[in-house]
This record gives sequence, C-alpha cells and structure tokens, in this order.
Amino acid sequence: MITATDLSLDRGAKNLITASSFTIHPNHKVGLVGSNGCGKSSLFAALLGELSPDAGDLSMPSSWSIATVKQETPALEQSALDYVMDGDKEFRQLEHQLTQARANDDGNQEAILINKIDTINGYSLPARAGELLHGLGFLQNQLQNSVKEFSGGWRMRLNLAQALISRADLLLLDEPTNHLDLDAVIWLQRWLKRFTGTLVLISHDRDFLDTVIGQILHIEHQRAKLYSGNYTAFERQRAEHLAQQDVQYQKQQKEAAHLTAFVDRFRAKASKAKQAQSRLKRLEKLPNLAPAHVDSQFTFSFEQPENLPYPLLSLTESQCGYNNETIILNDVGLTLVPGSRIGLLGRNGAGKSTLIKSLAGEITLINGERYCAQELKIGYFSQHQLEQLHNSSSPVEHILRAKPAMGEPQARSFLGKFGFSGDQALEAVNNMSGGEKARLVLALIVLEKPQLLLLDEPTNHLDLEMRQALVMALQDFGGAIILIAHDRFLLESCVDEFYLVANGNVSDFSGDIDDYQQWLNDDKKQTLSNNKNEQFNGVDKGLDKKQLRQQQAELRKQSAPLRKEADKLEKKIHQWQTELAQVETLLGDSDIYQAERKNELTKQLKLQASLKDKIEENEMHWLELAEQIEDIMTS
Repeated sequence: MITATDLSLDRGAKNLITASSFTIHPNHKVGLVGSNGCGKSSLFAALLGELSPDAGDLSMPSSWSIATVKQETPALEQSALDYVMDGDKEFRQLEHQLTQARANDDGNQEAILINKIDTINGYSLPARAGELLHGLGFLQNQLQNSVKEFSGGWRMRLNLAQALISRADLLLLDEPTNHLDLDAVIWLQRWLKRFTGTLVLISHDRDFLDTVIGQILHIEHQRAKLYSGNYTAFERQRAEHLAQQDVQYQKQQKEAAHLTAFVDRFRAKASKAKQAQSRLKRLEKLPNLAPAHVDSQFTFSFEQPENLPYPLLSLTESQCGYNNETIILNDVGLTLVPGSRIGLLGRNGAGKSTLIKSLAGEITLINGERYCAQELKIGYFSQHQLEQLHNSSSPVEHILRAKPAMGEPQARSFLGKFGFSGDQALEAVNNMSGGEKARLVLALIVLEKPQLLLLDEPTNHLDLEMRQALVMALQDFGGAIILIAHDRFLLESCVDEFYLVANGNVSDFSGDIDDYQQWLNDDKKQTLSNNKNEQFNGVDKGLDKKQLRQQQAELRKQSAPLRKEADKLEKKIHQWQTELAQVETLLGDSDIYQAERKNELTKQLKLQASLKDKIEENEMHWLELAEQIEDIMTS
C-alpha cells in the first residue's frame, strides 16, 4: 500500500502539501483532484522518487514497479508497435538474454528463457500491443510506421500505450484523455476498469473519473484528504463538509466578535483587567477556521446575441475536404438555427473537424453551397486558435487589440472572470500553460458576442472548475452550438441532439452516448467481419488447393484456444442479455414501484446494473479476442 504520514511537500518557497496523512490500498483506483498548482504533479514526482518529502513520510513496497506516461517522444525510426512493446521491460530483458544465449549456443539457457517468456505471456505481446494501439485510434496499416512519422498528439498516445502495456503494480496517469477523442476515451475507461493494479489518476474529466475510480484524493488549502466513492460522491461529501464548516465558522466569528468587544471595552479598567486578559487568551486559542467556499474563480457567461437571424448558417449538398480534390464528406446537408445544440460523434479521422472548419469558413467547400446570414458572428474554438495567439503579447493586450475602446481597467476586470487576476493579466502568452491559453481564447470569443459557437475540443487543458463554468455558460447561451468533445459530461449537459460523422456522411443519430458506445461495438464487429470476408476472397491464387487447406488448418489450430474462449464468452453474453431483457420487462411494470415492493425493486435495479456491466465488459473482451484471431488468420 501507499502510506503518507504527516507528509509535507514544497516547491521552492511554496508550500504545496502540509502535514497530510492518507493510505491508498493495493488495487484501489484513486482520482487525484485539486485546483491548478495545488501540488498534484509534485505528489506524482514524490511517488516516482523524483521529489523528497520536506517533512513526514511517503512509502510504498520497494518491490512495486511503477509506470507513467513519458512527456517527450524522440523522433525514432523504430516502429510504433515495437515502441509500445518496449513498455514491457521484463519481456525486453528476457528477449535480450535469449539473443545472447543463442549467440553463445547455450541450449539449456535458451530453453529456460523461452519458458520464462511463455510464463509472462511474452509471445502474445505483439497482439496485445496491437490491441492497445487499435483502442487508442491507430489503424492496422499504421502499426509499422516509424514513431517519427506521427504528430505530437499521436506520439502522446504511443507513450500512453507504452505505459498501459507494462505489467505495473502502480500506474500513474496525468490527464491521459487530453489527446484522445471520445472513442478512445470510452475505450480507455473500459481498459482501466479492468486494470488489476493500483491506479492514481489526475483528470479534469468528471465523467471519466466517475466511471473509473473508487476514491478521490483531494488537495485543498495545502491538505490532502482521501474520500470514498467516485467524483460525484466526493462533490456531495465535500458540499456537506463545507456546509458544516460554514456553520462552525459563523459560530466562531460570532464568539470572536463577542470576546473582542469585551476585551476592547474593559481592558483599561482595573476591575475587569484579569477577565479581559482571560478572554484575550481564549480568543488566541480559537481554532483557525477558514470560511467555507467553493474554490472556482471562473464566473463568465456568453452575452445574449443582439440579433438572431433564421437560419444562421447552412450547408446544402456539400462536399467537404481539402485542396479542392481530397473529399472527406459527401452530400452534407445541415441547417443551424437559433437554439440548435448539436454534438458531433464519430471515430477519429471521420471528418468531424473538417465539418466544423467548413462551417466556420476556414476551408472552402469542394462542391455545394454555404449560406451565412448577414452580420453573423461565429465563435470558433480549436487548438489552431491557441497557436494563433501572439506569443509576446499579454492577455490584456489581446483584449485591447480586439476591443480598443475598452480601456485597460475594464479589460483586466473582464479577464478576471477567466481567472487572470493581478499580474497574470500582464504575463506574455509564451509563458502560459495550455489551460491559460484556452481560457484566453474563450475570453476573446465571449468578447465578440457570437450568435453561433463552433467548439472543437474546448475542454483540452481546462481544469474541473473551468469546465463547470463553461457548462454553465453554454447552458445559458441563446444562440446555436456545434460541439466536438471527449468530455462526456460536457456533451450530455449542453447538447440536445447528435449527428454521426461516419463513412463520408453526416446523419442524425437518434440516441445518446450510451447508444453511441453500442454503435462503436457493432461497427467494430462489422469491420472484423468484413476483413474476414476480404481475407477469404483475396487468398493468394498462387497456392494450390492442398497448400491452401494446409495453411488454413494451421491457422485454425493456432487460433483454436482463442476461438474456444470467444465462443464461451458469446454464449455467456447471450445468456446475460436474455436475463437483462427479463429484468427490464419486470421494471417496465408499474406495479413494482409500489411501496410494498420496494425491496424487490431495489434487487432488480441492482441486477440490471450488474448485468449491464457484465455485458459491456465481456463484449469488449470478445472484440479483443476477435482481433487477436484476425491477427493470426491474416499473419
């Protein structure tokens, strides 16, 4: 277990964590949360042995192996698959020893090492690495590409896969969803739910935290406190704690005011001097309680648009793409009116960002018509906007450049709503974090009073408080919104309808995020089935029938154990689905909600939740087995 006893951590002259004690038990999954700069990353550094406690003790078993995500990836010639396999250090060590044994013609040592590799499932490592990469959005034909061919965001995914494949006792993940789209986030949360080691996770995605973790370690006012339950449970417990703290604080303030008044009144009187001195000592001994508050410093809103034309923007029979020849989306028909709140779903690379760029006018349509209302103001957020900020300019200079008539005091007051207080408003952009740059871009968008918001992953780098402020602002916005996000809470809170971008088309999606997860599973099954058909339709015509039969028999033999396990799993899933249908039929009967059947209702609701979890988890496992079978059959 990880044990902190009166732990204190400092960075320079700044006290981050003071006199804090907590215990993280083996195999527990813990979310580490707190405001930016509170010490989350410093605690990770202490767990990794890179930072020593300034006081107290932080300990864990010396035998534990720790995995975390590298922040830098050199431009390597090594293939993506090999790079990820490097995460299993024990396998690589045994592999190196095996090469030496073979070079020394040491058959005995070679046999011992082969057995060791087999014991740690080393021979399935390429298939497991491929599975991880597929889950994180890589295509089959990209697995042999060199690391240097991938952009920075995709290299971070490679680093994440490398950390996940290690058989670590402790996995430390700092914002693992930042460079992922919704599909990869859904896959990752399923993977982490099945992870059997100890997990400490820093994340600003509340739905991701709710799904994955069972405890929250919260850092606030230099104290680290452990709460039981997921993030929603933590918020509820914290609200109750703050309410109690506020009652105690108000009571203390009343007592302090009474004591102070007595001391001030009677200190000079000889007859009361002793009593006044006594009350002064009592005043000094009062505990140092802080006023209860929620520590969000963000309270911005989008101003209501001055006019809302109808429609705002539309695409008719449009082809969207690049360079007037690379078509990504065909026959797009989309009309945005005041009040439209649309979330875009679809796999990575399907064309969601292409659609938003086409709507924004960032790229020209290859064919079709783009109608834009006169004087339409579009608030467009993307990572590209962050890159277009002036590195040498401050937030105040950006605001004044956009609105020269505003004046510096008003600009600073405006920026305060986005967390830029004091000297932060005068700091150059090139010294700012990704989250600060994102907040500045949002401030510039708000300043323009847009009627239409086109938001492409606006929550990347934003902390929980800023995400909550964004949710509140979007909910009150009177114009139209199109949103791409991997933050499920943001989507579910701010979107009324979904569009699916898939197979070169944009279509209505009549469902929610849960239905989209099912669509992803079904689509994956269909892809596997199509690949299998292509394999048998495209066999090497150079093989004679006997060779072909022998080859297929050998491949079937290799994949037999996996097929057997997949068949068993499929039968179980079918059985659970039948049971779930029966439970849901029972829950559809209004009689079960009568007071006298409360115990039965509770039992059936628990059974429903349990069956859904089993089906979801085992469907993912079935898909993984199917991918491994496919890899064998196509090798």
